[in-house]
Amino acid sequence: MWIGWIEFDILLGDVHSLKEKRSVIRPLLAETKRRFEVSVAEVGDHDQYRRSRVGAGLVAADRAHLVAVLDAVERFVAYRPEIEVLGVRRRDLHSED
Repeated sequence: MWIGWIEFDILLGDVHSLKEKRSVIRPLLAETKRRFEVSVAEVGDHDQYRRSRVGAGLVAADRAHLVAVLDAVERFVAYRPEIEVLGVRRRDLHSED
């Protein structure tokens, strides 16, 4: 069993309040979850309206599938026009590690 996750440090564009931040982050989370069938959440910078940390994770039977899904999630988030990705961290572990 393989366990993997990816975390994005995100700068939001023309956002001036936490309410506007939610209007950008919620659709991003929902579409990522729907499209890639991963668990996804805002995992940091909750009180800053122009910054966010978003994490996604999944469990897979083989590493190739895990890497393919994490790569696709990274491309999907990186190409969103309303956000700028400042950094990405990712990790994958085998259950016997």
